[in-house]
Amino acid sequence: MEETQKESMEYDVVIIGAGPSGLSAAIKLKQLALKSNMEVSVCLLEKGSEVGAHILSGNVFDPKSLDELIPDWKELGAPLKLPVTKDSVRYMLNKSTAIPAPVFFMPSFNNHGNYITSLANVCRWLAEYAENLGVEIFPGFAASELIYTDGVVKGVSTGDMGISLNGEKKDNYEPGIELFGKYTLLAEGCRGHLGKSIIEKFQLDTDKDPQHYGIGFKEIWDIDPSVHEEGLVIHSLGWPSKGTASGSYFYHGENNQAYIGYVVPLDYSNPHISPFNEFQQWKHQTSIAKYLKGGARVSYGARALIKGGHQSRPKMSFPGGILIGDDAGTLNFPKIKGSHTAMKSGMIAAETVIDALLNKNIGSDLVSYEDNFKASWLFDELYKARNWNPFLHKFGALMGGFFATIDQLIFRGRLPFTLNHTTPDHECLETADKHEKISYPKPDSLISFDVLSSVFLSNTNHEEDQPCHLVLSDPDIPIKHNLPLYDEPAQRYCPAGVYEIIEESDGPKFQINAQNCVHCKTCDIKDPSQNINWIAPEGTGGPNYPNM
Repeated sequence: MEETQKESMEYDVVIIGAGPSGLSAAIKLKQLALKSNMEVSVCLLEKGSEVGAHILSGNVFDPKSLDELIPDWKELGAPLKLPVTKDSVRYMLNKSTAIPAPVFFMPSFNNHGNYITSLANVCRWLAEYAENLGVEIFPGFAASELIYTDGVVKGVSTGDMGISLNGEKKDNYEPGIELFGKYTLLAEGCRGHLGKSIIEKFQLDTDKDPQHYGIGFKEIWDIDPSVHEEGLVIHSLGWPSKGTASGSYFYHGENNQAYIGYVVPLDYSNPHISPFNEFQQWKHQTSIAKYLKGGARVSYGARALIKGGHQSRPKMSFPGGILIGDDAGTLNFPKIKGSHTAMKSGMIAAETVIDALLNKNIGSDLVSYEDNFKASWLFDELYKARNWNPFLHKFGALMGGFFATIDQLIFRGRLPFTLNHTTPDHECLETADKHEKISYPKPDSLISFDVLSSVFLSNTNHEEDQPCHLVLSDPDIPIKHNLPLYDEPAQRYCPAGVYEIIEESDGPKFQINAQNCVHCKTCDIKDPSQNINWIAPEGTGGPNYPNM
């Protein structure tokens, strides 16, 4: 296919991703520019069909960063209306028994002052606020690759639209555009493909623990008003988890709706585990099912979340840009919250960039970002949480949770040592012959459901005739290596039925149903051979979450 000259646009700052970190960075840039009486042009790219389309979070929202960014957010009508009224923490012994745990002993689960909301709607509100300040937001444009000049990031190039599966230009072909910036901020969320490439190129994770992840599921339910307890927040550990420190949430929102979800750490060893089926099984636990009986599921989604914490956070600056939010690993896993931390990282980035622009310091590696980060409450918060995940990994959910609680309750995260978790998630997977196959209950289509009906509720769509965005380094590995050794775990760890083993007359075939992909990135993380590379499909592709 012949090269087409791309149009280009120039800005002071280019931001990739309209999540909490990217939007907060954009707003702070404009606020600081106004305060300094300077003109700063800011462009924000979002691959989803609209701002919020790809946003998925629990979400119990900590307003700490929002208070700093927009102090009058209440008066301005931000979609934070329902404060948490009660916390409940439970350990599930089995399907019928749950033991309550005093929240006092688990301070990270104290949600006093937080709000039950839709993060997607919060992002839509922030986007409107940003646009009113002059930020240019372009939804439906997927940043496909970074632009380098003499080893310095100078912006991004968006992907071409209208390319067929075999790489030919279709009638609706539109070339991508190049967006040049004095600085580029990567705010793609967990396992962003540009962030992944920049970490590798500049070896930003040298002397760091490998990053660690979980796969998080979420459903929105309309539940019976007689069992709805507006403002109640429930967290649980234990059953039906199989050798992992999986956990769940159940948030009673407004309008008789419940936000429910389940998180499976991706450092599990048993290749027969199906995180999706773990989630569906959990809903049948007696203390959970009582809320869902007679209700109706209205939405479904899944997304990897980043949980390595302090030890896994890479160097965040590079020549010409900064990693922020989940691209930089700022989620506070003990709190199961990453929105306020992502926002703060974006705000610190904006302060750093503005200072560079004022001093005509263009294209350098803004190493001052790390100093500014360490001087903030964000560093302190993540440092105090640093041992939580390693405790769970080393000692399991029960004992690890006990030690982690002692760390947080007694020592306030200030233990005189730092634990490490040095094995990447994909290397934690053991061969199938070391584990018995797991027989999960069949879904009843009332409380539990199958994968395909779930994906339907995510409003996921991709143009079928386009290059596959799930790229195999070696197409032979799934059948020749992963299938005999691991019973090809992609069939089970994918939450959207993207990967299948099809039995044909000449033997098994590895099939990729890319149209189903909800952009969770689990395959890019957990494949034991690291053979699957997730790249950005055409803009607007993927899920379209309304209120996640």
